[in-house]
Amino acid sequence: MKKKMLSLAVFTLINIACFYLMPAVITDTGSAMGMLLLVVPLCCLIISVVYGALNAFNIAYPILVALVFIPTIWIYFNESAWVYSPAYGVVALIGNVIGAGIYHFRNKQSNTEI
Repeated sequence: MKKKMLSLAVFTLINIACFYLMPAVITDTGSAMGMLLLVVPLCCLIISVVYGALNAFNIAYPILVALVFIPTIWIYFNESAWVYSPAYGVVALIGNVIGAGIYHFRNKQSNTEI
Protein backbone atom coordinates (compact mmCIF):
# COMPACT_ATOMS: atom_id res chain seq x y z
CA MET A 1 0.00 0.00 0.00
CA LYS A 2 2.85 2.39 0.82
CA LYS A 3 4.39 1.76 -2.61
CA LYS A 4 1.07 2.60 -4.32
CA MET A 5 0.77 5.85 -2.35
CA LEU A 6 4.32 6.81 -3.25
CA SER A 7 3.62 6.09 -6.91
CA LEU A 8 0.43 8.16 -6.74
CA ALA A 9 2.41 11.05 -5.26
CA VAL A 10 5.19 10.77 -7.84
CA PHE A 11 2.81 10.73 -10.81
CA THR A 12 0.76 13.57 -9.34
CA LEU A 13 3.99 15.59 -9.03
CA ILE A 14 4.77 14.86 -12.69
CA ASN A 15 1.35 16.23 -13.62
CA ILE A 16 1.96 19.26 -11.42
CA ALA A 17 5.22 19.89 -13.29
CA CYS A 18 3.33 19.62 -16.57
CA PHE A 19 0.54 21.97 -15.42
CA TYR A 20 2.84 24.59 -13.90
CA LEU A 21 5.91 24.58 -16.17
CA MET A 22 4.36 24.28 -19.63
CA PRO A 23 2.21 27.44 -19.38
CA ALA A 24 5.40 29.41 -18.68
CA VAL A 25 6.22 29.21 -22.40
CA ILE A 26 2.90 30.75 -23.47
CA THR A 27 3.49 33.93 -25.43
CA ASP A 28 0.06 34.84 -26.76
CA THR A 29 -3.57 33.72 -26.87
CA GLY A 30 -2.93 31.29 -29.73
CA SER A 31 -0.13 29.51 -27.92
CA ALA A 32 -2.26 29.44 -24.75
CA MET A 33 -5.09 27.73 -26.60
CA GLY A 34 -2.71 25.24 -28.20
CA MET A 35 -1.20 24.50 -24.81
CA LEU A 36 -4.56 24.04 -23.06
CA LEU A 37 -6.24 22.09 -25.85
CA LEU A 38 -3.42 19.94 -27.18
CA VAL A 39 -0.11 19.84 -25.32
CA VAL A 40 -1.27 19.61 -21.70
CA PRO A 41 -4.05 17.05 -22.37
CA LEU A 42 -1.65 14.90 -24.39
CA CYS A 43 0.92 14.97 -21.59
CA CYS A 44 -1.80 14.25 -19.04
CA LEU A 45 -3.01 11.28 -21.10
CA ILE A 46 0.48 9.82 -21.52
CA ILE A 47 1.31 10.24 -17.83
CA SER A 48 -2.02 8.64 -16.87
CA VAL A 49 -1.54 5.64 -19.16
CA VAL A 50 1.90 5.03 -17.68
CA TYR A 51 0.51 5.37 -14.15
CA GLY A 52 -2.27 2.89 -14.89
CA ALA A 53 0.10 0.45 -16.61
CA LEU A 54 2.33 0.41 -13.54
CA ASN A 55 -0.30 0.59 -10.79
CA ALA A 56 -3.68 -0.51 -12.18
CA PHE A 57 -6.79 1.65 -11.77
CA ASN A 58 -7.03 4.18 -8.94
CA ILE A 59 -9.97 6.60 -8.85
CA ALA A 60 -7.99 8.97 -6.62
CA TYR A 61 -5.51 9.65 -9.44
CA PRO A 62 -7.84 11.47 -11.90
CA ILE A 63 -9.43 13.35 -9.01
CA LEU A 64 -6.01 14.57 -7.88
CA VAL A 65 -5.11 15.54 -11.45
CA ALA A 66 -8.25 17.68 -11.69
CA LEU A 67 -7.58 19.29 -8.31
CA VAL A 68 -3.91 20.14 -8.87
CA PHE A 69 -4.79 22.06 -12.04
CA ILE A 70 -7.11 24.50 -10.21
CA PRO A 71 -4.43 26.89 -8.87
CA THR A 72 -3.05 27.40 -12.39
CA ILE A 73 -6.34 29.07 -13.29
CA TRP A 74 -5.36 32.08 -11.18
CA ILE A 75 -1.61 31.83 -11.74
CA TYR A 76 -1.54 31.65 -15.55
CA PHE A 77 -5.06 31.99 -16.92
CA ASN A 78 -8.36 33.46 -15.81
CA GLU A 79 -11.63 32.11 -14.44
CA SER A 80 -12.76 30.99 -17.90
CA ALA A 81 -10.12 28.22 -17.71
CA TRP A 82 -11.95 26.41 -14.90
CA VAL A 83 -13.50 24.01 -17.45
CA TYR A 84 -10.08 22.50 -18.06
CA SER A 85 -9.86 21.13 -14.52
CA PRO A 86 -12.64 18.54 -14.92
CA ALA A 87 -11.60 18.00 -18.53
CA TYR A 88 -8.08 17.04 -17.48
CA GLY A 89 -9.59 14.84 -14.78
CA VAL A 90 -11.57 13.01 -17.48
CA VAL A 91 -8.45 12.72 -19.65
CA ALA A 92 -6.59 11.27 -16.65
CA LEU A 93 -9.48 8.89 -16.01
CA ILE A 94 -9.40 7.65 -19.61
CA GLY A 95 -5.62 7.27 -19.51
CA ASN A 96 -5.80 5.46 -16.18
CA VAL A 97 -8.40 3.02 -17.55
CA ILE A 98 -6.27 2.34 -20.65
CA GLY A 99 -3.19 1.87 -18.48
CA ALA A 100 -5.08 -0.41 -16.09
CA GLY A 101 -6.05 -2.56 -19.07
CA ILE A 102 -2.38 -2.82 -19.98
CA TYR A 103 -1.55 -3.65 -16.35
CA HIS A 104 -4.10 -6.46 -16.20
CA PHE A 105 -3.15 -7.81 -19.62
CA ARG A 106 0.52 -7.89 -18.61
CA ASN A 107 -0.27 -9.63 -15.32
CA LYS A 108 -2.56 -12.13 -17.05
CA GLN A 109 0.23 -12.93 -19.54
CA SER A 110 2.79 -13.43 -16.79
CA ASN A 111 0.41 -15.68 -14.81
CA THR A 112 -0.27 -17.93 -17.80
CA GLU A 113 3.43 -18.38 -18.50
CA ILE A 114 4.06 -19.99 -15.12
